[in-house]
Amino acid sequence: MPRSLCLTRQWLGLTTRIECVIRPLAGERGLWTLLCAAGMSGAQPSAIKAQGPFHGPFVAEAVLDSIAQCLAVQGYVECTEPHIWRLHLQAELRRLNGEHCPHVGDYQFRPES
Repeated sequence: MPRSLCLTRQWLGLTTRIECVIRPLAGERGLWTLLCAAGMSGAQPSAIKAQGPFHGPFVAEAVLDSIAQCLAVQGYVECTEPHIWRLHLQAELRRLNGEHCPHVGDYQFRPES
């Protein structure tokens, strides 16, 4: 199973798109996340979601495979076009990493103590 996937579906003359990518979380704890962006093709994503964290990339790949199978039943097909929402997904990963990793500067300095 690849660690990224793009699916599209034609419906009523519109093309909906879902892009998914599996990425490691910061902190070198072996945790991975599955990020997905969805929306109309050719526009900004209308939703960005994260699943996880998962212990290892293979667990995240299994979840991605399951999602892809469910979406295939709904008429989504794999798209060979380049991923257009990579920056949106990267921003979401940065946000997640900021929530899960302590910042180096997050401490109080009191020399008088």
